[in-house]
Amino acid sequence: MKATEIKELTVAELKERIEAAKADLVRVKMQHAVSPVENSNVIKNARRDIARMKTVLRQKETLN
Repeated sequence: MKATEIKELTVAELKERIEAAKADLVRVKMQHAVSPVENSNVIKNARRDIARMKTVLRQKETLN
């Protein structure tokens, strides 16, 4: 997800997406523990997307 797309989301949408991304990351990590994932960049990209969303969420919360 691009940073520009994240900035357009509302606070509630960001919170929903963060929770969904966290659940997805846990699922992918469990799959990776059982049998290695073909593309290990999926885990790295998911972590970075979550961090981006948390950063934008924090910025929006401090502005209000």
